[in-house]
Formats: sequence, C-alpha cells, structure tokens
Amino acid sequence: MNFSSLNGSSVVQSRDTFTAAVTKNVIVTALCISINYINGTLIHTFRKHEVFHSSSRYILFIHLVINDMIQLIMASLLYVISYALYTINVALCIILLIPSHFTTYNTPLNLAGMAVECYMAVCIPLRYKQICTVKNTFILIGLIWVLSSFSILPDLFILMATEQPQFFLSRQFCSRDTVFRSSYSLKKKDIYNIVCFTLVWLTLFYTYIRIVFTARGATQDIKKSRNTILLHGFQLLLCMLTYVKSSFVKGLLYLLPKQLVNLRFVSFIIVHMMPRFVSPIVYGLRDQTFRKHVKRYLLCKVSSRNHPEFVVSTTRRTMKLQ
Repeated sequence: MNFSSLNGSSVVQSRDTFTAAVTKNVIVTALCISINYINGTLIHTFRKHEVFHSSSRYILFIHLVINDMIQLIMASLLYVISYALYTINVALCIILLIPSHFTTYNTPLNLAGMAVECYMAVCIPLRYKQICTVKNTFILIGLIWVLSSFSILPDLFILMATEQPQFFLSRQFCSRDTVFRSSYSLKKKDIYNIVCFTLVWLTLFYTYIRIVFTARGATQDIKKSRNTILLHGFQLLLCMLTYVKSSFVKGLLYLLPKQLVNLRFVSFIIVHMMPRFVSPIVYGLRDQTFRKHVKRYLLCKVSSRNHPEFVVSTTRRTMKLQ
C-alpha cells in the first residue's frame, strides 16, 4: 500500500508488505471490536437498570460511551479504507468525515460537562438536584452537539462555495485537510481548536481547584470526585493528540524517514484507540454502582439465582408446596 501524503501534504512514499498490511488492519479491527464490546456492555447495563436513568452523571457517561463507539467505528473504517482503496469518492468521504469529526469534538465538551457535574455534586450539593435534572442534562447534550457542529459544518459550506462540482465526483485520500482544503477552512480549524480546548481546560482547572478547596475535610466521595477530574484531564490530553498527530509524525519522519506507514499505525492506536479504552475505566470499572451491575454482563454471565426465570420457577414451586 502506497502512502504519499500525510494530511494532504507530500512527505514520503512507502509501501507495506501484504502481510504487514493485513496484520495491521486485523489488529485495528480486533481492537475496535473489543473496545466496542466493552462499551456495548456498559450501554446494555445502563439500559437494563433504571437507577442510572435519573442520574445526570450516568447519562453524561453513557453519552460519552455511545459517542466513543461511533468515533471508533468511523476512525477504524477510514483506516481500513485507506489501505483497501486508498482514494475514494469525495462525496462519500464527506459522509464519513462528518460523523467522525462530530464525535471527536463531542468528547472534550462532554468531559467538561462531566467535570461541572462533579463540581456541583461536591461544592453546591443543596442545589445539585435542582440544577442537574434529566431534562437539563439532555439540553446540555444537545448543546454539545450544536457546538461540535461548528467544527465541521462551516467547512462543508465553504467547500460547496469554493469547489467545482467535478471535485465532489473525484477520488481523493479521505482526510479532513485533503477534502476541506480551503485556506479559510484550515484557519477556522486552528481557531476553533484553540478556543474549544482552552475553554475545556479552564473548566477542568476551575472545577478541580474548587473541589480541592472544598475537600479540606476530605471524605471518600470528594477524593473520588477529585481523582475523576484528574482522569478527565488525562482523557483530554489523549484527545488533544489528534490535533498534534500530524506535526508529531512529521517530526519523527526526520529521524525515521522510511517508517511512515509504521508511524501512522502506532499513532492511530495511541490517538484513536487509547482514549476510547480509558472511558470505560473511569466510570464503568471505578464506579461501584456501575461495576456491581456490569460484571455479569461483561463476562456474559448471569447468576442463576438472580435470573428472572429462576425467580419465577422458584415462586411456582413454593405455591405448589403450599
């Protein structure tokens, strides 16, 4: 497989052997299926237990999980397409890029919302139930999607206004900078990234500092909230790798000029797979309430004594004996 561009700019031409290409795509696909199996189990657990449906914390978390599933599927699909086809129709590429970028920008905004929820639970507990209602949580999720739309939809309008119709029928390597190649789009992307991540980082810093000051007589719950925001910060750092990936890979190419395909594979695993793997750990495994319910689903095991059919059969036998 030839790779002659990195985000649209010419760098180096390299070729993977057939065996290496198949191995890398199998690894990416296997990781995608494995992580989404875990995320799917979390969604199933959330859906089955009503105790989670009235909590802003769990609603925001499950929105993050669903968002990660979509992002991982789209990113893995684009990665496999880059090997199998290399170039695809621009119109089809746009259809694939839009949900991919929506979900990519949803993640940091969702993390900011979860940090604010932690802050309210710890610092203003008396007003928590009035502010963090289910209705307000869904309004926040809607706002997250609206804000994310500004990351890609203006680029689509710019593309339609500046490119000829023939461009949409042509075949290109499917990446944002290759398709949305207008100088206006590139500048807008940089400005949006700076504004978005500055606001998210300020939110995380503010909520963490306030929780630290509130936690002088630190209880276990406050310590857990503080650690959760630190984990959100770690997740955000991983998310930000998406926007420095091309510069990072270009820098490494000066040291390893013949390793573009390998660097591209490693950077994909770190940038797209690792953040999706961290999300289930933060709440799915750390949270006692969620962990208690998710264990049996994650391993496809249901205790026979807790199974509904066992309960029904036991009740019937008891009634017969009576």
